[in-house]
Amino acid sequence: MTTLKDQLKAKLVGQTLQQVPSPCAVLDRAKLEVNCQRMLDATARLGLLWRAHIKTHKTTELTRLQVGDDRTTPVALLTSTVLEAENITPLLQEYKSQGRDVNVLLGFPLFPSSIPRLSQVSSQLGKGGLSVMIDHPDQLKSAAAIRQSSGHPPLVFIKIDAGYGRAGVVPKSSAYTELIDAVLAAEQAGSCKLHGLYCHAGHSYGLREDWEAMKYLAAEFAELTAAAALVRFKIPHHKLVLSVGATPTTTTIQNPSFTAKDLESADETTREIITLFKEAKEAGHKLEVHAGVYPTLDIQQLSTHARDSSLLTANDIAISVIAEVASVYPTRGKNNTPEALICAGTLALGREPVSDKGSPPGVDYSSWGYVMPWGSPSLQSKQPLPGAEFPRVHGGWQVGRISQEHGILTWNGSGSASSDEKEEEIPELKVGDKVRIWPNHACVAGAAFDYYLVVDSRNNNNSKEDEQVVVDVWPRWRGW
Repeated sequence: MTTLKDQLKAKLVGQTLQQVPSPCAVLDRAKLEVNCQRMLDATARLGLLWRAHIKTHKTTELTRLQVGDDRTTPVALLTSTVLEAENITPLLQEYKSQGRDVNVLLGFPLFPSSIPRLSQVSSQLGKGGLSVMIDHPDQLKSAAAIRQSSGHPPLVFIKIDAGYGRAGVVPKSSAYTELIDAVLAAEQAGSCKLHGLYCHAGHSYGLREDWEAMKYLAAEFAELTAAAALVRFKIPHHKLVLSVGATPTTTTIQNPSFTAKDLESADETTREIITLFKEAKEAGHKLEVHAGVYPTLDIQQLSTHARDSSLLTANDIAISVIAEVASVYPTRGKNNTPEALICAGTLALGREPVSDKGSPPGVDYSSWGYVMPWGSPSLQSKQPLPGAEFPRVHGGWQVGRISQEHGILTWNGSGSASSDEKEEEIPELKVGDKVRIWPNHACVAGAAFDYYLVVDSRNNNNSKEDEQVVVDVWPRWRGW
């Protein structure tokens, strides 16, 4: 039986990115592997449990890279939709048959209409295979229904609001105490098992200083350690998994100071985190980190400066969107600079801005995507990369305006087309040129596409043309 993947590979593998139809989404496998391996190495080095979020890409192939396809360690996954959990269940069954412990967590507070489908996932994965998120006592009725339908009590993570304000219960509140009582009663009744506490520091996306996200990671672990005390007060020795993370905070565990032989030589935040690790483990808790967009990265992640330039630069971004120049307007832009129309707008790039945290407002990067120095010789030689001072300092061709299908490239350098000397500094764009764009948010940009074209920059061999060859096609799951 010929699968959709087989059909796409037969059509597209071997073509160059100059030949494929646009717009299209591209992943660089070489960069994906590096980003995934860094996370696997860091969690193993620190003795942390690892839960890979798969909502960014929604593919089986990249999930394999996130968990280490040839490892024997447990496979814990995080999804944002039921559809993701359903589609990844066959892979989890494969790993389970190989002797690996498996679990998938729906990272959205449990809602009634999900019960039949989650029950099926629970039945297929068996005992301990499904986790659910709870932040209100009424959701426990759904957990009990899953237990009754599948025969397996779901593992429960209590969602903690650690300051992001999106979902979760606030610790040290009466609502948190009531929720703990309700979950422990449900556990006593056998309808679920309290597995852990979970928080997500989404507000860390607004950080702009190297390694500053480490402070948020410390705050997350401290928050959950304190919240776990109430469970222990009610049921001494109850073991919990404390799960924290967002890509900015979780990737900071790659800081070289965590490998320092002399802890006293490490910085204050590192020492605080190591102390929190030690205290939580001594209390019998297990520590887990989770993240999702770290394999692909994007312009938003580049803006956070969660790591320094030794581990996070524009060249680490593994996702791009290819678009085609449909028209050029030589003097329409600011100071008579050119603009260009591309066939990629909101539905190909998303419409999620990078938050302007600069002072005064309006100076930092505020575009909808950043053009790579790729394609025409002019772009390769003259299009600047976002550097160490990004998003404050940014220049070159960017997606300055978008509507549904239209993207407008604007020149954000310091030059002016009114001067012959300055005009030469602007990379020329012509009708029919292909451009590659780093999107602001990989999760939203990827959602527009049915599949990813996969290239591998290790095949470069000093030839730019080799880097452009499609080596695989990864279909995405669509819907909820």
